[in-house]
Amino acid sequence: MRLASKKTAAALCGGLLLAMSIPANAAVDAKLLDMLKANGSISPAQYAELQAELAKDKKEQQIARQAQQETNEQIAATAKKTNELSTFDQKLAWAAKTQFKGDVRFRQETVKNDGVSNTGDQDRQRIRARLGAYTEINPQVDTGIRIATGNNNDARSTNQSLEGNFSKKDIWLDQGYVDYHPTAIKNLHLIGGKMPQPWVSMGDIIWDSDISPEGLAVTYKYPLGSSTELFGSAGHYTLQDNVDGEGKQFRHDLRLYAGQLGARFAITDNLKMTLGGSLYAYDNDEDTASLAINGNSPGEEFKVWEGFGSLDIGGLPMPLSLYGQIVNNDSASNDQDMGWLAGVKTKFYGFGLDYNYRDIQRNAVVGAFTDSDFANGFTGSRGSKLKVSYEIDKNFALGATYFMADSDYTNATLRDSKINTLQLDAEAKF
Repeated sequence: MRLASKKTAAALCGGLLLAMSIPANAAVDAKLLDMLKANGSISPAQYAELQAELAKDKKEQQIARQAQQETNEQIAATAKKTNELSTFDQKLAWAAKTQFKGDVRFRQETVKNDGVSNTGDQDRQRIRARLGAYTEINPQVDTGIRIATGNNNDARSTNQSLEGNFSKKDIWLDQGYVDYHPTAIKNLHLIGGKMPQPWVSMGDIIWDSDISPEGLAVTYKYPLGSSTELFGSAGHYTLQDNVDGEGKQFRHDLRLYAGQLGARFAITDNLKMTLGGSLYAYDNDEDTASLAINGNSPGEEFKVWEGFGSLDIGGLPMPLSLYGQIVNNDSASNDQDMGWLAGVKTKFYGFGLDYNYRDIQRNAVVGAFTDSDFANGFTGSRGSKLKVSYEIDKNFALGATYFMADSDYTNATLRDSKINTLQLDAEAKF
Protein backbone atom coordinates (compact mmCIF):
# COMPACT_ATOMS: atom_id res chain seq x y z
CA MET A 1 0.00 0.00 0.00
CA ARG A 2 2.85 2.28 0.96
CA LEU A 3 4.66 1.24 -2.24
CA ALA A 4 1.64 2.08 -4.37
CA SER A 5 1.38 5.48 -2.72
CA LYS A 6 5.02 6.15 -3.42
CA LYS A 7 4.55 5.13 -7.06
CA THR A 8 1.47 7.33 -7.35
CA ALA A 9 3.28 10.31 -5.82
CA ALA A 10 6.24 9.76 -8.12
CA ALA A 11 3.94 9.56 -11.11
CA LEU A 12 2.22 12.80 -10.17
CA CYS A 13 5.57 14.55 -9.64
CA GLY A 14 6.86 13.19 -12.94
CA GLY A 15 3.71 14.28 -14.76
CA LEU A 16 3.93 17.73 -13.20
CA LEU A 17 7.56 18.03 -14.25
CA LEU A 18 6.64 16.84 -17.74
CA ALA A 19 3.74 19.28 -18.02
CA MET A 20 5.98 22.16 -16.94
CA SER A 21 8.69 21.17 -19.39
CA ILE A 22 6.58 20.59 -22.51
CA PRO A 23 6.65 24.17 -23.80
CA ALA A 24 10.43 24.36 -23.32
CA ASN A 25 11.84 21.33 -25.22
CA ALA A 26 9.86 18.45 -26.72
CA ALA A 27 12.97 16.21 -27.14
CA VAL A 28 13.81 16.44 -23.39
CA ASP A 29 10.19 15.79 -22.46
CA ALA A 30 10.09 12.53 -24.46
CA LYS A 31 13.33 11.31 -22.85
CA LEU A 32 12.05 12.11 -19.35
CA LEU A 33 8.84 10.23 -20.10
CA ASP A 34 10.84 7.12 -21.11
CA MET A 35 12.90 7.35 -17.89
CA LEU A 36 9.75 7.51 -15.74
CA LYS A 37 8.38 4.44 -17.49
CA ALA A 38 11.68 2.55 -17.11
CA ASN A 39 12.01 3.05 -13.34
CA GLY A 40 8.35 2.21 -12.78
CA SER A 41 7.31 5.70 -11.69
CA ILE A 42 4.34 5.61 -14.06
CA SER A 43 2.12 2.85 -15.31
CA PRO A 44 1.88 1.87 -18.99
CA ALA A 45 -1.54 3.54 -19.14
CA GLN A 46 -0.14 6.75 -17.71
CA TYR A 47 2.80 6.54 -20.10
CA ALA A 48 0.48 6.19 -23.11
CA GLU A 49 -1.71 9.09 -21.92
CA LEU A 50 1.25 11.38 -21.35
CA GLN A 51 2.86 10.39 -24.64
CA ALA A 52 -0.37 11.27 -26.47
CA GLU A 53 -0.50 14.65 -24.72
CA LEU A 54 3.13 15.25 -25.62
CA ALA A 55 2.50 14.42 -29.29
CA LYS A 56 -0.54 16.73 -29.28
CA ASP A 57 1.43 19.60 -27.75
CA LYS A 58 4.24 19.04 -30.24
CA LYS A 59 1.82 19.24 -33.14
CA GLU A 60 0.22 22.40 -31.74
CA GLN A 61 3.65 23.97 -31.38
CA GLN A 62 4.45 23.12 -35.00
CA ILE A 63 1.18 24.66 -36.15
CA ALA A 64 1.85 27.77 -34.05
CA ARG A 65 5.37 28.14 -35.45
CA GLN A 66 4.06 27.75 -39.00
CA ALA A 67 1.34 30.35 -38.39
CA GLN A 68 3.88 32.73 -36.86
CA GLN A 69 6.16 32.26 -39.83
CA GLU A 70 3.31 33.02 -42.23
CA THR A 71 2.37 36.08 -40.17
CA ASN A 72 5.96 37.31 -40.22
CA GLU A 73 6.10 36.82 -43.99
CA GLN A 74 2.84 38.75 -44.42
CA ILE A 75 4.12 41.56 -42.21
CA ALA A 76 7.37 41.71 -44.17
CA ALA A 77 5.51 41.73 -47.49
CA THR A 78 3.13 44.45 -46.29
CA ALA A 79 6.02 46.54 -44.98
CA LYS A 80 7.85 46.16 -48.29
CA LYS A 81 4.75 47.13 -50.26
CA THR A 82 4.09 50.09 -47.96
CA ASN A 83 7.68 51.23 -48.34
CA GLU A 84 7.45 50.89 -52.12
CA LEU A 85 4.19 52.90 -52.17
CA SER A 86 5.71 55.52 -49.90
CA THR A 87 8.70 55.90 -52.23
CA PHE A 88 6.37 56.09 -55.23
CA ASP A 89 4.18 58.68 -53.50
CA GLN A 90 7.24 60.74 -52.69
CA LYS A 91 8.35 60.67 -56.31
CA LEU A 92 4.90 61.84 -57.43
CA ALA A 93 4.33 64.31 -54.59
CA TRP A 94 4.95 67.21 -56.97
CA ALA A 95 2.08 66.03 -59.17
CA ALA A 96 -0.36 66.11 -56.27
CA LYS A 97 0.72 69.69 -55.53
CA THR A 98 0.71 70.91 -59.14
CA GLN A 99 -2.10 72.77 -60.85
CA PHE A 100 -2.35 72.96 -64.61
CA LYS A 101 -4.10 75.99 -66.04
CA GLY A 102 -4.48 77.22 -69.56
CA ASP A 103 -6.68 78.65 -72.27
CA VAL A 104 -7.22 78.46 -76.00
CA ARG A 105 -8.66 81.41 -77.92
CA PHE A 106 -9.72 81.70 -81.54
CA ARG A 107 -10.02 85.24 -82.90
CA GLN A 108 -11.35 86.89 -86.03
CA GLU A 109 -9.77 90.35 -86.29
CA THR A 110 -10.56 93.19 -88.67
CA VAL A 111 -8.48 96.38 -88.66
CA LYS A 112 -9.44 99.50 -90.63
CA ASN A 113 -6.68 102.13 -90.82
CA ASP A 114 -7.40 105.05 -93.14
CA GLY A 115 -3.98 106.59 -92.51
CA VAL A 116 -2.01 103.90 -94.32
CA SER A 117 -2.70 103.38 -98.01
CA ASN A 118 -3.32 99.85 -99.30
CA THR A 119 -1.70 98.03 -96.39
CA GLY A 120 -3.67 99.65 -93.58
CA ASP A 121 -6.64 97.26 -93.55
CA GLN A 122 -6.36 93.72 -92.28
CA ASP A 123 -8.65 90.72 -92.00
CA ARG A 124 -7.04 87.79 -90.25
CA GLN A 125 -7.71 84.84 -87.99
CA ARG A 126 -5.51 84.26 -84.98
CA ILE A 127 -5.12 81.78 -82.16
CA ARG A 128 -3.68 81.99 -78.68
CA ALA A 129 -2.82 78.88 -76.67
CA ARG A 130 -1.29 78.98 -73.18
CA LEU A 131 -0.48 76.20 -70.72
CA GLY A 132 0.91 76.71 -67.24
CA ALA A 133 2.08 74.37 -64.47
CA TYR A 134 2.10 75.83 -60.96
CA THR A 135 3.71 73.70 -58.23
CA GLU A 136 3.99 73.95 -54.46
CA ILE A 137 7.56 72.83 -53.79
CA ASN A 138 7.11 73.17 -50.03
CA PRO A 139 4.96 75.40 -47.78
CA GLN A 140 7.26 78.35 -48.49
CA VAL A 141 8.17 77.96 -52.17
CA ASP A 142 6.06 77.85 -55.34
CA THR A 143 7.14 77.76 -58.96
CA GLY A 144 5.35 78.59 -62.18
CA ILE A 145 6.09 77.68 -65.78
CA ARG A 146 3.93 78.76 -68.71
CA ILE A 147 4.33 78.30 -72.44
CA ALA A 148 2.39 80.23 -75.05
CA THR A 149 2.03 80.72 -78.77
CA GLY A 150 3.35 83.76 -80.66
CA ASN A 151 4.61 84.53 -84.12
CA ASN A 152 7.72 86.31 -82.76
CA ASN A 153 9.28 87.32 -79.47
CA ASP A 154 7.10 90.44 -79.13
CA ALA A 155 6.55 90.95 -75.40
CA ARG A 156 3.07 92.36 -76.06
CA SER A 157 1.46 89.46 -77.88
CA THR A 158 0.94 85.71 -77.63
CA ASN A 159 -1.23 85.64 -80.75
CA GLN A 160 -0.34 83.50 -83.74
CA SER A 161 -1.83 84.35 -87.16
CA LEU A 162 -3.22 81.45 -89.16
CA GLU A 163 -1.11 81.43 -92.31
CA GLY A 164 1.86 79.65 -93.87
CA ASN A 165 0.13 76.77 -95.64
CA PHE A 166 -0.76 74.87 -92.43
CA SER A 167 2.75 75.31 -91.05
CA LYS A 168 3.42 74.40 -87.43
CA LYS A 169 3.21 77.27 -84.95
CA ASP A 170 5.88 78.45 -82.56
CA ILE A 171 5.76 77.91 -78.80
CA TRP A 172 7.61 80.28 -76.48
CA LEU A 173 8.51 80.31 -72.80
CA ASP A 174 6.06 82.91 -71.51
CA GLN A 175 6.72 82.55 -67.77
CA GLY A 176 9.21 80.77 -65.52
CA TYR A 177 9.64 81.94 -61.94
CA VAL A 178 10.23 81.02 -58.28
CA ASP A 179 7.98 82.51 -55.60
CA TYR A 180 9.34 82.44 -52.03
CA HIS A 181 6.75 83.36 -49.37
CA PRO A 182 8.20 82.74 -45.89
CA THR A 183 5.73 81.52 -43.30
CA ALA A 184 7.33 83.84 -40.76
CA ILE A 185 6.04 86.90 -42.68
CA LYS A 186 2.53 86.32 -43.96
CA ASN A 187 1.60 87.82 -47.37
CA LEU A 188 5.24 88.56 -48.30
CA HIS A 189 6.35 87.22 -51.69
CA LEU A 190 9.86 87.33 -53.17
CA ILE A 191 9.68 86.48 -56.86
CA GLY A 192 12.50 85.85 -59.31
CA GLY A 193 12.41 85.00 -63.01
CA LYS A 194 9.98 85.73 -65.82
CA MET A 195 6.83 86.37 -63.83
CA PRO A 196 3.21 87.55 -63.96
CA GLN A 197 2.94 91.31 -63.52
CA PRO A 198 3.44 91.85 -59.75
CA TRP A 199 1.82 95.30 -59.74
CA VAL A 200 -1.87 96.25 -59.66
CA SER A 201 -3.22 97.65 -62.96
CA MET A 202 -6.46 99.53 -63.49
CA GLY A 203 -5.91 100.02 -67.20
CA ASP A 204 -3.55 99.02 -70.01
CA ILE A 205 -2.09 102.29 -71.23
CA ILE A 206 1.23 101.56 -69.46
CA TRP A 207 1.33 97.76 -69.67
CA ASP A 208 -0.14 95.41 -72.23
CA SER A 209 -1.71 92.53 -70.30
CA ASP A 210 0.40 89.92 -72.16
CA ILE A 211 3.73 91.26 -70.88
CA SER A 212 5.59 89.04 -68.39
CA PRO A 213 8.38 91.12 -66.78
CA GLU A 214 11.78 89.57 -66.02
CA GLY A 215 13.85 90.17 -62.91
CA LEU A 216 13.34 90.33 -59.14
CA ALA A 217 10.24 91.57 -57.32
CA VAL A 218 8.78 91.74 -53.84
CA THR A 219 5.08 92.11 -53.02
CA TYR A 220 3.36 92.55 -49.67
CA LYS A 221 -0.16 92.94 -48.30
CA TYR A 222 -0.95 94.15 -44.80
CA PRO A 223 -4.49 94.09 -43.35
CA LEU A 224 -5.59 97.00 -41.17
CA GLY A 225 -8.61 95.72 -39.31
CA SER A 226 -11.45 94.06 -41.17
CA SER A 227 -12.13 96.77 -43.76
CA THR A 228 -8.74 98.01 -45.01
CA GLU A 229 -5.76 96.38 -46.68
CA LEU A 230 -2.48 98.01 -47.67
CA PHE A 231 -0.52 96.58 -50.60
CA GLY A 232 2.77 97.33 -52.29
CA SER A 233 5.42 96.03 -54.62
CA ALA A 234 8.94 96.85 -55.76
CA GLY A 235 11.13 95.37 -58.44
CA HIS A 236 14.32 95.48 -60.44
CA TYR A 237 14.02 94.29 -64.04
CA THR A 238 16.73 93.90 -66.69
CA LEU A 239 15.63 94.67 -70.23
CA GLN A 240 18.89 94.57 -72.19
CA ASP A 241 22.52 93.82 -71.32
CA ASN A 242 25.36 96.31 -71.92
CA VAL A 243 23.40 98.81 -74.00
CA ASP A 244 26.18 101.41 -73.91
CA GLY A 245 28.89 98.94 -74.97
CA GLU A 246 31.06 99.76 -71.96
CA GLY A 247 30.78 96.63 -69.84
CA LYS A 248 28.71 93.73 -68.53
CA GLN A 249 28.00 95.21 -65.10
CA PHE A 250 24.49 96.19 -64.07
CA ARG A 251 25.26 99.89 -64.47
CA HIS A 252 25.60 99.38 -68.22
CA ASP A 253 22.27 97.57 -68.65
CA LEU A 254 18.92 98.92 -69.71
CA ARG A 255 16.97 98.54 -66.46
CA LEU A 256 13.57 99.23 -64.99
CA TYR A 257 12.95 100.08 -61.33
CA ALA A 258 9.32 99.80 -60.28
CA GLY A 259 7.54 100.67 -57.06
CA GLN A 260 3.88 100.77 -56.06
CA LEU A 261 1.83 101.55 -52.94
CA GLY A 262 -1.93 101.35 -52.52
CA ALA A 263 -4.85 100.50 -50.29
CA ARG A 264 -8.22 98.78 -50.53
CA PHE A 265 -11.11 100.06 -48.41
CA ALA A 266 -14.50 98.58 -47.61
CA ILE A 267 -16.40 101.82 -47.05
CA THR A 268 -19.67 99.93 -46.60
CA ASP A 269 -20.81 96.40 -47.40
CA ASN A 270 -21.79 97.59 -50.89
CA LEU A 271 -19.08 100.16 -51.53
CA LYS A 272 -15.40 99.23 -51.97
CA MET A 273 -12.55 101.46 -53.14
CA THR A 274 -8.98 100.93 -54.31
CA LEU A 275 -6.44 103.77 -54.57
CA GLY A 276 -2.74 103.66 -55.36
CA GLY A 277 0.28 105.10 -57.08
CA SER A 278 3.23 103.72 -59.05
CA LEU A 279 6.62 104.75 -60.39
CA TYR A 280 8.31 103.10 -63.38
CA ALA A 281 11.82 104.51 -63.86
CA TYR A 282 14.28 103.42 -66.56
CA ASP A 283 18.09 103.58 -66.51
CA ASN A 284 20.25 103.84 -69.64
CA ASP A 285 17.20 104.26 -71.88
CA GLU A 286 19.01 107.11 -73.65
CA ASP A 287 21.45 104.53 -75.03
CA THR A 288 18.91 102.36 -76.85
CA ALA A 289 16.16 102.80 -79.41
CA SER A 290 14.22 99.70 -78.30
CA LEU A 291 11.83 101.54 -75.94
CA ALA A 292 10.99 104.77 -77.76
CA ILE A 293 8.99 103.22 -80.60
CA ASN A 294 5.35 102.99 -81.73
CA GLY A 295 4.75 106.75 -81.71
CA ASN A 296 7.35 107.92 -79.16
CA SER A 297 9.78 110.66 -80.14
CA PRO A 298 13.18 109.21 -81.13
CA GLY A 299 15.63 109.02 -78.22
CA GLU A 300 12.94 109.68 -75.62
CA GLU A 301 13.60 108.85 -71.95
CA PHE A 302 11.07 107.62 -69.42
CA LYS A 303 10.22 108.10 -65.76
CA VAL A 304 6.52 107.32 -65.58
CA TRP A 305 4.38 108.24 -62.57
CA GLU A 306 0.94 106.69 -62.23
CA GLY A 307 -2.13 107.24 -60.07
CA PHE A 308 -4.96 104.72 -60.23
CA GLY A 309 -8.22 103.84 -58.54
CA SER A 310 -11.48 101.95 -58.70
CA LEU A 311 -14.88 102.11 -57.03
CA ASP A 312 -16.99 98.92 -56.82
CA ILE A 313 -20.68 99.46 -56.11
CA GLY A 314 -22.96 96.64 -54.97
CA GLY A 315 -26.58 96.55 -53.87
CA LEU A 316 -27.77 97.65 -57.31
CA PRO A 317 -29.85 95.64 -59.80
CA MET A 318 -26.47 94.92 -61.44
CA PRO A 319 -22.94 95.40 -60.05
CA LEU A 320 -21.07 98.49 -61.18
CA SER A 321 -17.34 99.24 -61.20
CA LEU A 322 -15.71 102.55 -62.07
CA TYR A 323 -11.95 102.56 -62.70
CA GLY A 324 -9.20 104.73 -64.11
CA GLN A 325 -5.55 105.74 -64.25
CA ILE A 326 -3.54 108.87 -64.99
CA VAL A 327 0.13 108.89 -66.00
CA ASN A 328 2.92 111.41 -66.49
CA ASN A 329 6.37 110.89 -67.99
CA ASP A 330 8.58 113.12 -65.87
CA SER A 331 11.51 112.67 -68.28
CA ALA A 332 9.70 113.62 -71.48
CA SER A 333 11.59 116.05 -73.72
CA ASN A 334 8.44 117.96 -74.69
CA ASP A 335 4.95 118.65 -73.38
CA GLN A 336 3.55 115.39 -74.82
CA ASP A 337 3.91 113.71 -71.45
CA MET A 338 0.39 112.94 -70.09
CA GLY A 339 -2.07 110.10 -70.46
CA TRP A 340 -5.29 109.02 -68.80
CA LEU A 341 -7.99 106.36 -68.95
CA ALA A 342 -11.47 106.17 -67.40
CA GLY A 343 -13.85 103.22 -67.61
CA VAL A 344 -16.91 101.44 -66.32
CA LYS A 345 -17.85 97.76 -66.31
CA THR A 346 -20.79 95.65 -65.20
CA LYS A 347 -22.54 92.29 -65.62
CA PHE A 348 -26.17 91.52 -66.38
CA TYR A 349 -28.02 88.36 -67.45
CA GLY A 350 -24.75 86.55 -68.09
CA PHE A 351 -23.27 89.34 -70.20
CA GLY A 352 -20.13 91.25 -69.24
CA LEU A 353 -19.78 94.85 -70.42
CA ASP A 354 -16.57 96.92 -70.22
CA TYR A 355 -16.12 100.41 -71.70
CA ASN A 356 -13.24 102.86 -71.33
CA TYR A 357 -11.98 106.02 -72.99
CA ARG A 358 -8.31 106.99 -73.09
CA ASP A 359 -6.06 109.79 -74.28
CA ILE A 360 -2.34 109.01 -74.50
CA GLN A 361 0.03 111.76 -75.55
CA ARG A 362 3.01 110.86 -77.66
CA ASN A 363 5.62 110.41 -74.91
CA ALA A 364 3.41 109.69 -71.90
CA VAL A 365 4.24 105.97 -71.80
CA VAL A 366 6.77 103.55 -73.28
CA GLY A 367 5.68 102.68 -76.82
CA ALA A 368 7.25 99.22 -76.56
CA PHE A 369 4.93 98.20 -73.70
CA THR A 370 1.59 99.99 -74.16
CA ASP A 371 -1.55 98.07 -75.19
CA SER A 372 -0.86 96.50 -78.60
CA ASP A 373 -4.50 96.40 -79.71
CA PHE A 374 -5.59 100.01 -79.23
CA ALA A 375 -4.55 102.15 -82.25
CA ASN A 376 -2.35 99.27 -83.42
CA GLY A 377 -0.22 99.77 -80.32
CA PHE A 378 0.74 103.41 -80.98
CA THR A 379 0.98 106.27 -78.52
CA GLY A 380 -0.25 109.72 -79.50
CA SER A 381 -3.75 108.22 -79.70
CA ARG A 382 -7.18 108.68 -78.14
CA GLY A 383 -10.51 106.94 -78.35
CA SER A 384 -12.79 104.23 -76.95
CA LYS A 385 -12.68 100.54 -76.20
CA LEU A 386 -15.90 98.55 -75.83
CA LYS A 387 -15.93 94.87 -74.88
CA VAL A 388 -18.94 92.58 -74.57
CA SER A 389 -18.65 88.96 -73.43
CA TYR A 390 -21.03 86.10 -72.70
CA GLU A 391 -20.25 82.79 -71.00
CA ILE A 392 -22.39 80.32 -72.90
CA ASP A 393 -21.19 77.36 -70.84
CA LYS A 394 -18.80 76.66 -67.98
CA ASN A 395 -15.30 77.96 -68.86
CA PHE A 396 -16.35 78.78 -72.42
CA ALA A 397 -17.20 82.31 -73.54
CA LEU A 398 -17.77 84.37 -76.64
CA GLY A 399 -16.67 87.99 -76.83
CA ALA A 400 -16.53 91.03 -79.08
CA THR A 401 -14.19 94.00 -78.63
CA TYR A 402 -14.29 97.20 -80.67
CA PHE A 403 -11.55 99.84 -80.61
CA MET A 404 -12.27 103.30 -82.06
CA ALA A 405 -9.02 105.30 -82.11
CA ASP A 406 -7.65 108.50 -83.58
CA SER A 407 -3.88 108.25 -83.94
CA ASP A 408 -1.40 111.06 -84.58
CA TYR A 409 1.59 108.85 -85.38
CA THR A 410 0.56 105.80 -87.34
CA ASN A 411 4.10 105.61 -88.72
CA ALA A 412 7.03 107.93 -89.36
CA THR A 413 5.50 109.67 -92.39
CA LEU A 414 1.70 109.46 -92.09
CA ARG A 415 -0.33 111.04 -89.31
CA ASP A 416 -3.87 111.74 -88.21
CA SER A 417 -5.51 108.43 -89.02
CA LYS A 418 -8.55 106.61 -87.70
CA ILE A 419 -7.84 103.05 -86.64
CA ASN A 420 -10.93 100.95 -85.91
CA THR A 421 -10.44 97.36 -84.83
CA LEU A 422 -13.02 94.61 -84.31
CA GLN A 423 -12.08 91.39 -82.51
CA LEU A 424 -14.46 88.42 -82.26
CA ASP A 425 -13.29 85.78 -79.79
CA ALA A 426 -14.19 82.25 -78.73
CA GLU A 427 -12.23 81.30 -75.61
CA ALA A 428 -12.05 78.10 -73.58
CA LYS A 429 -10.29 77.95 -70.19
CA PHE A 430 -9.21 74.99 -68.11
